[in-house]
Amino acid sequence: MISIHGHEVLQMMDGNNYTESSLLNAIHEKFGTEARFHTCSNSDMNAEQLIAFLKAKGKFKPALTDDSQFTVDIKKICRH
Repeated sequence: MISIHGHEVLQMMDGNNYTESSLLNAIHEKFGTEARFHTCSNSDMNAEQLIAFLKAKGKFKPALTDDSQFTVDIKKICRH
């Protein structure tokens, strides 16, 4: 099975606001429910694990328009 880099999810998020549930749905819709993900420091994650990992790494910031939602902190996406 192909592993998708977490950067693809972060780039997908740019310009959009999410809750954890809506982000999970968007990931499943774009990449499929069986997709596996990796990052620079972790691998073999499902979508739920990836969201928790990215959240713990501070990759999200509160949405400007809705405190119950978040978006990607574009400054925290490594570029390699």
